[in-house]
Amino acid sequence: MLRFVGYILQLYVVVLIAYSLLSWVQPSYDSPIRSIQRGLATVCDPVLNLVRRVIPTARIGGVGLDLSVLIVIIVIEVVLLPLILG
Repeated sequence: MLRFVGYILQLYVVVLIAYSLLSWVQPSYDSPIRSIQRGLATVCDPVLNLVRRVIPTARIGGVGLDLSVLIVIIVIEVVLLPLILG
């Protein structure tokens, strides 16, 4: 059972990375990439919004840097470490 949870968490990390990378793309209105972005947002945004409430966007110069994806990935990896070693 713990191995299954580990696989699900690893899959969620991959989904978070895909969500992060596709957030840089601005597809046209009827592009299939837009529907992929919406699907990933449906899966990722509920968790990321919890982190965004606690940790605001970092301001570097005039640019905002959202660290929520990085924080969620680090937390998942910390949870996965005992599952992998155990």
